[in-house]
Amino acid sequence: MGGDSTRLGRMVWIAAAAAFVARFPGLLWPLRPDEAGFLLVAREWHPEPDSVYGHYWVDRPPPIIGLLRATDAIGGPYAHRLVGALACAVLVLAAAGATRELSRRAGILDPLAVRRLAGWVAVGTAALVTNAQIEPVAAKAELFGIPLVLGSCWLSLRAVRRVSAPDAFVAGLLAMLAVGLKQSIVGGLVFGGVLLVGSVVARQLPARAALRCAAAAVAGAAVPVLVVVGWALAVGVRLQTLWYTSVSFRFDAGRVIAAQSGEGVNNRIWVLLLVFIGVGMLVLLGCFLVRLPALVRHDAVPAIAILAVLVVDLVGVAVSGSYWRPYLFVPIPGLVLALAALLAHDHLRLSRRRWTPAAMAFVVGSSVLSLVAWTVGWSVGLVPVEVRTGAAIAAAARPGDKVLVYGGRADVQWASQAESPYPHLWSLPMRTLDPGLSDLRSVLTGSNPPQWFVEATQLDAWSELGTRPIERSLIHKYQFVRTACDRYRIYHLNTVERIDVEVDCSTPWRFIWGD
Repeated sequence: MGGDSTRLGRMVWIAAAAAFVARFPGLLWPLRPDEAGFLLVAREWHPEPDSVYGHYWVDRPPPIIGLLRATDAIGGPYAHRLVGALACAVLVLAAAGATRELSRRAGILDPLAVRRLAGWVAVGTAALVTNAQIEPVAAKAELFGIPLVLGSCWLSLRAVRRVSAPDAFVAGLLAMLAVGLKQSIVGGLVFGGVLLVGSVVARQLPARAALRCAAAAVAGAAVPVLVVVGWALAVGVRLQTLWYTSVSFRFDAGRVIAAQSGEGVNNRIWVLLLVFIGVGMLVLLGCFLVRLPALVRHDAVPAIAILAVLVVDLVGVAVSGSYWRPYLFVPIPGLVLALAALLAHDHLRLSRRRWTPAAMAFVVGSSVLSLVAWTVGWSVGLVPVEVRTGAAIAAAARPGDKVLVYGGRADVQWASQAESPYPHLWSLPMRTLDPGLSDLRSVLTGSNPPQWFVEATQLDAWSELGTRPIERSLIHKYQFVRTACDRYRIYHLNTVERIDVEVDCSTPWRFIWGD
């Protein structure tokens, strides 16, 4: 943060430390499905011309898998959660930096006032990103990406103020790095583009200076792309394979989601809406929209840029089709910028109605209560059925046994400590790339079928899939062993020996070490 870091103020540093510490649930719960899946892909990563990752398939760009591969190699399978905690702290510091820039643009010249505003925005940012209603445990692309987005927004604001090509270069670099972690995290690109174009239209920046900054930002954004493309060429992955895995697959998957939407998706939509309200995001968004006309009159360019980021991020969540709660991390940078603009507006006394402090209180109170509720639930005793199921199979299996988990529970696969002969650890790639389940049927009926089959999702959950042959294969070649904790049906290849597994459905999970 350069010279600005020494003037951030004590409240900012306390908020950053609180955001880091508030990720402590990551020490108290085993790997979530996506974390386990990404680690399995990373550990088996062997790029081929027609496969970015080799045996397992995942629709993510190489940087996110590379990140987990690196953290796993350095600190083990949970080390990425420490990176997630650091990302929360960096997000808070980036929020303070962006607030300083927005305060300057608003005309707030008193350094103490700017420091105070940065401190309050830091507190709000820490509360948003640590709210346990979203995701208190897992560290994934959304959590890693949003500090990059907010850092890019901060540097874009500074680049326009200073007419600084180096700032614009780093802003573009950070924005594209976020996209490299997850394709939908485009807020940094949107904010920088709207800010730069708006500054020229509003005649706040000469066209020549804007072109220089734009060229620098494009150059910065090109760096991660060129690195990934260069890596693909070096290891022999075809560029069309890389493009389909990182980009085109999402269009095919979207059609599958639209065709196969069911009760589970509808339930997740309502849960996501309730969390959006409960976290305080709706309150912040409402305050910003109510005050938007006044913000535009005062300084239209940043107000419109913030609005653009919020629209793009929220539309991205709305059209995702899956509606998982961690998606709500993505709008946080835009909401933080909105909060900074509102507080600066309040300081200048440009509005008679000051609802922002009440919105802040709601956000902070919700975060504290949700974290307390999660901790109380954990202390009472929660059983990770997926991990216990996989561990029970690992205890009963013989060396070299393979396990196939149907329905997308990579945490069961991870806990089994066994390889899967099927490349799809998630249900969406399975439904998209193996729609008739012909590949799955070939695995089950081939010369070397898996010894274990776990029905993590009912075979007929997606009625359009070719599940009848799979059911016949299970009946003919496998024997039912037991239902783990009334949830997961476990099968084993037919054998004259008695096969059984003992699943611990009662012992709570306490820590990531020692369980």
